[in-house]
Order: sequence, then C-alpha cells, then structure tokens
Amino acid sequence: MIEINLLPGAKRTTRRGVDFAPGAAIASLGANLKDKYLIFAAAGVVLGLGGIAGMYLFQARQQSAVDTRESAAATDSARFAAVLTARSHAETARDSVYQQLAIIKSIDDTRYTWPHILEAVNLAVPQYTWLVSIAQTSAVTTTAGTIGDTSAAGKAKLDSAKKTGGMKQASAAARKARADSLFNGVANTMTFRIVGQTVDVQALTQFMKNLEASPFIKNVQLTRSDLVTAEGKEVTEFQLEAQTEVPPAHALQTVPLSIAVR
Repeated sequence: MIEINLLPGAKRTTRRGVDFAPGAAIASLGANLKDKYLIFAAAGVVLGLGGIAGMYLFQARQQSAVDTRESAAATDSARFAAVLTARSHAETARDSVYQQLAIIKSIDDTRYTWPHILEAVNLAVPQYTWLVSIAQTSAVTTTAGTIGDTSAAGKAKLDSAKKTGGMKQASAAARKARADSLFNGVANTMTFRIVGQTVDVQALTQFMKNLEASPFIKNVQLTRSDLVTAEGKEVTEFQLEAQTEVPPAHALQTVPLSIAVR
C-alpha cells in the first residue's frame, strides 16, 4: 500500500506490515520444545545420521584391510608358487623311491621263506612219520599285485583320503599303504598245508610240538586225521594247517659266504 503525504510540513511515517517480537519467538520455540514426540523424532534423525556415518567409516576401514590382505596374499602366492611346485616334485620322487625300496625289501625278505619252512619241517619230523605233500593254501602275493594295508587304521586313512582329497590323493594313499604293508612284512605271511602219515599217534603230537617250536612256523592246527591203509598196513593219515612268521632279528644268524673261483 502506498501513502501520499498531502500536508506540507507533516512528518513522514513508515508503517510496517509485520512487527518482529523476539520474546514472542523465543516463547513459541519453548512451547514447541515441550512436545516430547517432536524431541524423539529429532533425536532419532540425529542418531540415524550418526549411525550411518559410523557404519560407513567402519566398512571403509574393513574394506581397506581386506584389500591389503588380498594384495599380500596374492604376492605371497606368486612368490611361493615355485617353492610349492618343487616341493610337490620332491614328494613324488620320495614316494617313488619309497615304493621301490619296499618292493626290494619284500623280495629280499621272501627269498628264503620256503627253504626255512622245508628245513623246519624236516627237522620236526619224528620217527615212524613221513610226509605226503606240502602246499601253500593262502593266495600267492607278489610285489606287482595289489597289496594294501588291511588294518582298520589303513582303511580309515584310505576312506578319509577319498572323501577329502579326491581320487588322486586316494590313489597316492593306496600306494603308500601298499608300500607300508611290504615294509611291515604283510606279504611275507602265508598259510600252508602239510599232509603226512604216521603209525604212532604220539608221533603226530610230537610233530606238531616240533613245528610250533620253530621260529618260522606258528598256529599249527590239526584239521583232519583218518585211518587209511598203506602197503597193506593201517596208518594214520593227518592234515595240518600252519602259518609262517618272521622271526626276531636276534634269532637269526648270518655268516658270510665265500666261494673259491678257479
């Protein structure tokens, strides 16, 4: 609105549309602050903004730490890749040598199995007793065959390798178990049968005792005993089952063998 002063000498007056009252404004603000819902809303906004800022800073620090560790791990992996490859080759060569040594030891341990058995049986035969046959009854094991660790621990190791490592690790575990069995003499134990005849039952009992006394034979069992006629005379035909065993080292004596060559 525009006012025109038509009276000369009259003072000019200024009229304001809105008067500013600081006291009233402060009183109005105090009244608004007394509203508890408004206070809670303002506090929630402040806390929410603070939480968002804190989470952002925390996530940023974690991301930085993860990136640092990832970079260090990648550097270490590249640096030790050659070392791990060389170690794998060394372990493969070691296992191959171990298996070859196990085969050699198995062959060396079984070279004189039958000579020892025949010598022990020959020394154990009493008077009035003779043998008809001696034969191996257990499966013939060779170093080229599959000879594994038949113990519960060996089977558990093989099953664990199959579950955790796959077929490659399971195959390596099977080869290791086979080599261990050769070293431990699993292939050296066999079962054999003795068939013979005697005219004295007490001689049969003495024969079994003599066999058990041998360091190379164990578990002698009588499986059959019948009366038969041989050359017009009645004799007792018997059948024994026994197992071989590896004698302790102190029970064996080795001597050098020298042969004169002309």
